[in-house]
Amino acid sequence: MTAELTRGQNHPLPRARLEIRVSAGTPVVAAATLGDENGTIHGDERVAHPGVPTLPGLEVSRQAAADHRLAVDLDAVSDEVHRVSVLLALPVGGRGPARFGGIAAPFVAVTDLDGDEVASYTITGLEAESAVVALELYRRQGAWKVRAVGQGYAGGLAELLADQKLPQAHQLAASIHEAVASGLARSIPAPPAAAPAHRPDHGTAPQAGPGAAVPPASPYDPQGGSAPGPQAPGAPGRHGAPQPYPGGPGEPAATGQPSAPAGGGPIDYSHPRRQTTAPPSPPPAAPPAEPGQPARPVAGDATGWSMEERLYNQVWGMFEDLARTTAAYRSAVDFADSRMEKELDQALSDPRSRIGGQGDAAREAARARHGQLVSQAREVLDRDVAQLLAEAEVVEPALPTAFARWDNPVWHAYRVPMEIPMALRLGDLHLPEADRIRVPMLIRLPLERGLWIDSGRSASLDGSFADSHEMRRLGLETAVAHAARLLAIYPAGEFTVHVIDPAGSGAQALAPLVQSGVLAAPPAQGAAGTADVLARLTQRVDLVQMALRGGAPDALPPGLDTSQQLLIVNDFPHGFDDRAVNQLRYLADEGPAVGVHLMMVADREESAGFGPLLDPLWRSLLRLTPVADDHLADPWVGHAWTYEPPLVPPGSQVLRQVLSQVAAARRAWDR
Repeated sequence: MTAELTRGQNHPLPRARLEIRVSAGTPVVAAATLGDENGTIHGDERVAHPGVPTLPGLEVSRQAAADHRLAVDLDAVSDEVHRVSVLLALPVGGRGPARFGGIAAPFVAVTDLDGDEVASYTITGLEAESAVVALELYRRQGAWKVRAVGQGYAGGLAELLADQKLPQAHQLAASIHEAVASGLARSIPAPPAAAPAHRPDHGTAPQAGPGAAVPPASPYDPQGGSAPGPQAPGAPGRHGAPQPYPGGPGEPAATGQPSAPAGGGPIDYSHPRRQTTAPPSPPPAAPPAEPGQPARPVAGDATGWSMEERLYNQVWGMFEDLARTTAAYRSAVDFADSRMEKELDQALSDPRSRIGGQGDAAREAARARHGQLVSQAREVLDRDVAQLLAEAEVVEPALPTAFARWDNPVWHAYRVPMEIPMALRLGDLHLPEADRIRVPMLIRLPLERGLWIDSGRSASLDGSFADSHEMRRLGLETAVAHAARLLAIYPAGEFTVHVIDPAGSGAQALAPLVQSGVLAAPPAQGAAGTADVLARLTQRVDLVQMALRGGAPDALPPGLDTSQQLLIVNDFPHGFDDRAVNQLRYLADEGPAVGVHLMMVADREESAGFGPLLDPLWRSLLRLTPVADDHLADPWVGHAWTYEPPLVPPGSQVLRQVLSQVAAARRAWDR
């Protein structure tokens, strides 16, 4: 299945021999560079261009053309090569366009040798740029991936090559354009307006997203790829070095028919995967920056077809930037530590250093070099964190209700929505090196996994421990906050919440849901109530599955609630017999595919009496905590992110106000 990437997303490459296809609608120059792990190009011999079209493992076109096919054999490149960057540039000195903003968005696809597409990327958002880094194939932990970059340069090919630290970049750029100029008479023209669209049709793009981007949708997010975006100026990823997005947003693709007339006609801005022909609304323009200062951040400054999508991409771009700059800092500190240790070992192993003060001088010099390296790394981290903090300060107030914290003023203007949003905020993420920045944890909708609110004993940020009773209360309050947000972001009648509270111990925490009247029924108590709710939801899953498998989704029984269902289970496993446990496992495994979702509030240790029977249940759920905890792993760079739940501010009535509007809309919808 083809992965349709947005800026910053990455995707694994299944094989080493590939073809990169470019469609630009007007003649462009295609080139490629071979860089080291930092993206640095160590000489002209590492650049494949029309004048030198062939390098080991790489071959590019010999002329400017509207369509290109670049051949890549990753097994044939040298071991020093860690990045293969695909460059596009507009020819100079001709009668063609001088900037990418005047042509249709270029389209780049990575295919295997049979022509089957692995990943594709439409380079949007270009204006005054005349050169762009389109894609990057990069080596990570012995495997190759492709990343959508889309970094443009108004200074053209010379500025692009100089940014990759290539010596004599301007001379090489001039020689490339000279080689292109000699072959322009043979260049392939843009397809005429009446010709069929040059971009092939592809099927459906998968939905993508710490733990896995949603979202990745996110690196942790098991619902989608990971992390999961563009980079703020001065930060490492979006406008500088490219970045991954383990799980960014994806949508079902529709067959498009974009075309770009060759000769000055109107440009068709239709997206190659969308049925609509309307151009996307441009992102907001950033305020002018002071001379010598980075550009001021602006909310929505990311790719996307709506402000919601642009903000979603921007948030995960911030996540990636913070992950990258922190990883670079930690790596620099590790290098400084290992270097100092090596220098100290050498000083101690040299007998001459033991005479006089030579040994002390060597040790002081090693420590001074260590301090200098750490200080330099910290300066870079502080610079990037300051830029990300400035971006967070403008992004947070602009977030829609589904992405906003409970203390965001947007909730005071809340109205029941007419459409389902693309994602949901489940909390905040941060790292110890940048504790001031809180990155929203966004998960794509509909939920593809249930949630487990871990009420087990956990340490808080100040090192103290909450007792089991307090943790159970906090866990249920967190579950109520999540359920209230889900109810609030769905249109009236499209989300239903059920509660199982066998012993009635959660009455106080459940009061906002019960008193507002948003629940389908009062919380089920006792063995009989528990069995009734589980039987009805299990039957619903069975009926919908049979209807879908039989190809008759309209043949469901009259009166069946077809809305999304959420079951909150409190105080598990107390009051649950073996049959109920098996039903919960069934709902966790089969329910999300047919709109039935599970939210468990439980301490895993207390369910140890069931033995390994429940291990698959816990693994199938996304674990969240009612207190801040660093349990979310990022497989991209190996960070342990601290998760903070989205609790309602103490004394705030916003939750009850929102739920009252949801209940009123539900009553009106039921009439």
